[in-house]
Amino acid sequence: MFLAWNEIKYSKTRFALIIGVMILVSYLVYFLTGLAYGLAQDNRTSVDKWDADAIVLTDESNANISMSMMPRKLMDEVNADEVAVLGQTPTVVRKEGSTSEDAKITVTIFGIESDQFLMPEVIEGETFTEDHQVVADISMQEEFGIEIGDKLNLAGNDLSIEVVGFTEDAKFNVAPVLYGTVGTYQEVRFDQQDDSEEGRISALVVRSENGIELENDNLRSYSIKDYIEEIPGYTAQVLTFGLMIGFLIMIAAIVIGIFIYVLTLQKSSMFGVMKAQGISTFYIAKSVVAQTFLLAAIGVGIGLLLTVGTSLVLPASVPYRTNPLFLGGITGLLILFAVLGAFFSVRTVAKIDPLEAIG
Repeated sequence: MFLAWNEIKYSKTRFALIIGVMILVSYLVYFLTGLAYGLAQDNRTSVDKWDADAIVLTDESNANISMSMMPRKLMDEVNADEVAVLGQTPTVVRKEGSTSEDAKITVTIFGIESDQFLMPEVIEGETFTEDHQVVADISMQEEFGIEIGDKLNLAGNDLSIEVVGFTEDAKFNVAPVLYGTVGTYQEVRFDQQDDSEEGRISALVVRSENGIELENDNLRSYSIKDYIEEIPGYTAQVLTFGLMIGFLIMIAAIVIGIFIYVLTLQKSSMFGVMKAQGISTFYIAKSVVAQTFLLAAIGVGIGLLLTVGTSLVLPASVPYRTNPLFLGGITGLLILFAVLGAFFSVRTVAKIDPLEAIG
């Protein structure tokens, strides 16, 4: 470690360039991982918020909640510990009084009962108490400037709804969720309310420790994990970004290994002199590995700090999320691959002939 650190201090420019490459590579990997994770989470945070075991949809909907439609009375044909009704429909809203095209906001309406477990925690304002009132995801405030008391006009509908509260982590298919009554959902989707047993909803969300029993052949239950994987576009996004980041880490490992290998070859004559002076191959090899570890740790550490700093100044519209588990795993992999590259260089050190290296 003494030899490794002193060489770094002596050849500052050379090693600064290597550290710079490590910073850029690690920063790119960290940032892309945060974007990929954030985009994936924006597809599912409202579903995770249910803390449910399963969702019941119509058999013909093919796990697509937007294509599912059932009478409300089918709730009685689902045997489970807790069952909650859910109406879901996408729509476009615009703040009342705004005429700009940029003021249009794509949202998802969730029609729920306020006394059932789907009711989210309100972090600002209050819960809805009547039709045409909604609790919105906090991103509506952060990205679009929507405030409590604002009225939202719905596209293709004369209906106007009022924002009475905000919740957090409530997005579905990347769109912010507006929670309202089942009657509000029915007016948005069907232009009329129907509070009878025949009133239509989209799904039944279930909590049950003892399994689920369906008494209707037209219904099908999906575990929440399976349902999330069926959200349109979710699995494709996860696989695409996962493969991209995986290949990026592999390429980064190869680039770093080549840098270390070339650096070792450039110092062949110096290692030859050291061997001629009686310094063991093991000591030299240990210094090479230690030096690589130092360079990787410094570069990756700075890259991590830059990523954290960047995440603090990103606008709310950027779907970036930090996952400590991912950051820790990537940090370990980048440093590990750099050190493995150094071990390949050790073979070169072992083959150096002192007389040939000196010339």
